[in-house]
Amino acid sequence: MTIELLTKPGCHLCEAARQTTGQVAAQFGLSFTERNIQEDPDLMERYRNEIPVLLVDGEVKDFWQVNAKRLTKILARKTGQAN
Repeated sequence: MTIELLTKPGCHLCEAARQTTGQVAAQFGLSFTERNIQEDPDLMERYRNEIPVLLVDGEVKDFWQVNAKRLTKILARKTGQAN
C-alpha cells in the first residue's frame, strides 16, 4: 500500500495534512511519502489548486484537509483491521 501526500513549500494546510497523515499512518505501522508538486510540471498542472492532496494507492482520498477519521477507516479496511 502506498500513502502519498502532495504538497508545496509555504503551504500552511500542508503542514496540518503532514501531521495528520503521519499520526494516522503510524497507528497502522505505516509511513507515507511526500512530493513537492513544484518539482513535477504534470502534478503542478493537475493539483495546483487542491494542495495538499492525499493519495492512497494512487487514488485521491482528500484534498485541502486530511480527514483523520476517514483516513483511519481507509487504512483499517486496506490493512484488514476494519471493525
